Amino acid sequence: MAFNYDEYLRTDKMPTLWCWGCGDGVILKSIIRTIEKLGWSMDDVCLVSGIGCSGRISSYVNCNTVHTTHGRAVAYATGIKLANPDKKVIVVTGDGDGLAIGGNHTIHGCRRNIDLNHVLINNFIYGLTNSQTSPTTPQGMWTVTAQYGNIDPSFDAAKLAEAAGATFVARESVVDPRKIEKVLFEGFSHEGYSFFDIFSNCHINLGRKNKMGEAYQNLEWIKNQTVSKRKYETLEDKSGFFPTGVLKHDTTKLEYCKGYQKVIEAAQEKRMVKL
Repeated sequence: MAFNYDEYLRTDKMPTLWCWGCGDGVILKSIIRTIEKLGWSMDDVCLVSGIGCSGRISSYVNCNTVHTTHGRAVAYATGIKLANPDKKVIVVTGDGDGLAIGGNHTIHGCRRNIDLNHVLINNFIYGLTNSQTSPTTPQGMWTVTAQYGNIDPSFDAAKLAEAAGATFVARESVVDPRKIEKVLFEGFSHEGYSFFDIFSNCHINLGRKNKMGEAYQNLEWIKNQTVSKRKYETLEDKSGFFPTGVLKHDTTKLEYCKGYQKVIEAAQEKRMVKL
């Protein structure tokens, strides 16, 4: 049976506002196909997004959605999950939204190991606001805020999530959407903080000033710096390469909502004793 996208999308909002060739649409498709494979009811799903090109995703998905302020998507999602621990909460941010102004919330979401699915669309630039340097912009690249080349060291978002305590961490790119679906399926099934560093193209606001003005050129650049985790581990010189696939999967750490429920039960028991 053919996949019926109309069941998962707000068709009245189509076509999307993304630029032609943008990877955001690929990631949107991967998310809804994963939801379908898992058999989740859209009534039980809440998708939370922030500001930026990635923030528009919440406008197109036919489930409970919250379009939040810049950098605060993980904070809103944390409250939603604590109030509704039986629901499936997906957070979508960009690299600027999730690692700059929202970096503190990402770190503490990972640290708490709350059961959120954080999809970080990493296109290495502030795309919507016209090409400012983001935490993942490679050194040497042109941006409107670094017109003589970016001198800032860039974050490895996956390493940051691992170090902060996320119990599921994966990386893939829009070059191969099937692999995105594979890690999303495994991560969405995981109980705990699942973090996905998804490399995507922004050939309009990153590419045009960095000799990648067409989508295929930007995608080729991404392809040339990503290798499978297995191959990455065999490289003598790993500089300039990023491993893809599942990078961490820990099932031993207590999920935050379950820990919070224990606090509630302990507090209620103590109150009953006093009464």
